[in-house]
Amino acid sequence: MPFDTYKSLGRSGLKVSPLCLGTMTFGEDWGWGSSETAAREIFNHYVNAGGNFIDTADGYVNGKSEEQVGKFIQENKNRDQVVLATKFTFSGQPGNPNAGGNGMKNMHRALSGSLKRLQTDYIDLYWMHAWDRTTPVEEVLYSMNDLIRSGKVRYFGLSDVPSWYAAKMQTLAQAHGLHGPIALQLEYSLVERTIEYEFTEMASECGLGICPWSPLGGGMLSGKYNKEDLGKDGRLSKIKDSGNESSDKLFSERNWQIVDALKKVAATEKKTAAQVALHWVATQPGITSTIIGATKIAQLQDNLGALDFELSAESKETLAKVSVPPHIHPYVFFGAQMQSMINGGTQIVRWSQQLH
Repeated sequence: MPFDTYKSLGRSGLKVSPLCLGTMTFGEDWGWGSSETAAREIFNHYVNAGGNFIDTADGYVNGKSEEQVGKFIQENKNRDQVVLATKFTFSGQPGNPNAGGNGMKNMHRALSGSLKRLQTDYIDLYWMHAWDRTTPVEEVLYSMNDLIRSGKVRYFGLSDVPSWYAAKMQTLAQAHGLHGPIALQLEYSLVERTIEYEFTEMASECGLGICPWSPLGGGMLSGKYNKEDLGKDGRLSKIKDSGNESSDKLFSERNWQIVDALKKVAATEKKTAAQVALHWVATQPGITSTIIGATKIAQLQDNLGALDFELSAESKETLAKVSVPPHIHPYVFFGAQMQSMINGGTQIVRWSQQLH
């Protein structure tokens, strides 16, 4: 699909494609991924279709991902057109506690390396890759503002953090007139909907766009796996051999039921399972740009067709029901039944709902 519509990322002036090209597969050092030739073809196809949002990280494929992204941007001479995002947090030197985490020292170390590998003098969107449970919110916020003032970073976002952490940072930024985060990067798919408990509404309240990663549920929703292929240990051999310890959770009975429903919907809609799964994520409330990845050009082409159609109301209902997250405390108090008891049986239209 050619991109003809872009979205503002959070409460900011940064405009991004509704599908973001994730480049964790650029490089082969991890034993899987794309060769440089294949990665170049994927990158060029995405940008030629009008895509402008490229996501990488300093730790992806030991830095090879950033190196290749930087090379491809130079070849295309399109640095001004690309919204370039990278991340920091994970250790760059085993045994050195200050070469990892979110402290100012590691932030500057990581950014310096990323700028060199990406062959650029600024990053459009700098992600804190994960909460390190140690660095104060204030230190990350002030450090990011220093980088913005230096011109090395334009905007920043938070990936894989608790909701309270993001809310606290945004509140501090607003109270002190500082640049705050503009986006969250979180796992979200038909088999992983837990961000709906509070992240979606928190992001809306705080002006944060959400960029989901793993929208195909670690490949579970790609349509390539069948329950019949499971071994006696409950795992698919290719996943077991890769050392993916999360496969026990991935191949649960609930998830197989979701896959079965997804395949039926895909057949009805005459689309691939991957396209339907991506479409579902990309069109959920609060979602700005969904991160897609590919190791082959055919995968990318299929993924780019995820927004070229509308699901029927029946298909949407089928997917919503089969994948609904468990009702857990305290979120059960926020549902329709409890709210009716709170409001005496009357219906209250919240301010945010009145704006749409």
